[in-house]
Amino acid sequence: MTEIDNASYPSIVKPARLRKGDLVGLLSPAGPVEEAELQAGIRFLEESGCRVRLGRHALDRSGYLAGEDSARLDDLHAMFGDPEVRAIFCTRGGYGTMRLLDRIKYDLIREDPKVFAGFSDITALLLSLFARAGLITFHGPMVRQVKDIGSHPFAALLETVGSSDLHSLEFPEARVLVHGEAEGRLIGGNLCLISHLVGTSFLPSFEGSILFLEDTGEPLYRIDRMLTQLRLSGFLEGISGLIAGTFKECGERTAIEGLLIDSTKDLHIPVLSGVPIGHGASNVSLPIGVRARLDAASRSLRLKEPCVC
Repeated sequence: MTEIDNASYPSIVKPARLRKGDLVGLLSPAGPVEEAELQAGIRFLEESGCRVRLGRHALDRSGYLAGEDSARLDDLHAMFGDPEVRAIFCTRGGYGTMRLLDRIKYDLIREDPKVFAGFSDITALLLSLFARAGLITFHGPMVRQVKDIGSHPFAALLETVGSSDLHSLEFPEARVLVHGEAEGRLIGGNLCLISHLVGTSFLPSFEGSILFLEDTGEPLYRIDRMLTQLRLSGFLEGISGLIAGTFKECGERTAIEGLLIDSTKDLHIPVLSGVPIGHGASNVSLPIGVRARLDAASRSLRLKEPCVC
């Protein structure tokens, strides 16, 4: 395994909890979005007590991207550089965040830690901000989703980032593939993005982590290929537990679970499947970088430390 030297990574920093009246910024660091698609999400945020600011280039469009790389990067830096902005929520995923990683001012992110949330293609940002700036980030719903799946997942995200309590999550609908308990830092996100970050300095170490994975629209053979890549590169060897989220339109559930079991059979770790994380109607928010305890038998995940301060 070719490991990134995590000794060079900064210490972990946590954002301040989000309070009513705080200003939140909306970014489009990946694919383009129409203003009308955001109205339900903006209305929900305002009704929840947030003030909302749309990024200057959030509605830009350049083919399959939400504007030029420089414009999307400028919005990211502007939001992190503005002391009034206390949380940053992404409008949507798509493609494009990986193009920004080597130009981000990670020292700027670290100077004023803020809540940063999204998923899917945003996985690249979530993991790089943790790996390079030490920032606890949040894998959770995005603003455009509110119009399609309602506000409940986003309300749960606001509850998570608005409290320094130790949260516990139960997943009664999940399926136990391998029994056991595990403790470690939560690391994860979109399987495709994670597999494409292997070999870069933007992917944090998986050593001792509880890894969670999700994806959408990937045929079964590609899920197989990506899991095999993680296994062959050695990135699965040190994990303490595995949580499989939603694999929407990726093939038969039992076939995917068979791949998960095969990929981890020599690791002797607990494996939980069918947890509502990712591309689905219920997108549970998880803090990346926070220590947690997984109990497969009770289908529960308990945070061992606050994710905000």
